[in-house]
Amino acid sequence: MSNSLIAAPEILQNELIVAIAQKGDIRHFPAKAIIIHEGDVSDSLYIILSGKIKIFSANQAGKEVVFNVHGAGDYIGEMSLDGQPRSASAITLEPTSCSVVSGNQLREFISLHPDFATHLIFKLIRRARVASDNLKSLALLDVYGRIARLLLELAEPEGDVLVIKQKLTHQDIADRVGSSREMVTRILKDLSTGGYLSMQEKHITVHKKPPAAW
Repeated sequence: MSNSLIAAPEILQNELIVAIAQKGDIRHFPAKAIIIHEGDVSDSLYIILSGKIKIFSANQAGKEVVFNVHGAGDYIGEMSLDGQPRSASAITLEPTSCSVVSGNQLREFISLHPDFATHLIFKLIRRARVASDNLKSLALLDVYGRIARLLLELAEPEGDVLVIKQKLTHQDIADRVGSSREMVTRILKDLSTGGYLSMQEKHITVHKKPPAAW
């Protein structure tokens, strides 16, 4: 596939991201493909052209914690620039296309385009803030509070309501907030009964802001 296709404005908005994406090789992945394994020593940057990728860690028993989900226009793998093993795994949630930029290509691009280093620094700062907020949430909020926070973070305004367009199962939410699926199911059922939200085909509509405590 021609790399000129990744310059389409509906795919990538930032000119620097377009420029570096043109340096990489376009690869297509099916849904549920693990494209980065935690612990691997590799330094490629994955610029997402289409689809969604989940960043997670899992133990030997299969228990997962989900750090984030990224979509088109974003990139993952930037933390490997320090030469250390990958700190998390990445799996596609749907058919996904990426421009894969090698570590050498990335370092060369940064040397020629110092503005991208600034972009990268701000990206890392934002992700560090998200990690700090998630840690505070785990330490200071109960399960209900973590679920309410996640719903409001993911929801987007649509008319008079907030809509979570990303498809979420109860297990997906449990993995994001560090809880059991059964607890998530019970809390969502209570919120639905109270008229705070509704769920249809894994899409959640928030009709009114959930209370601070339950």
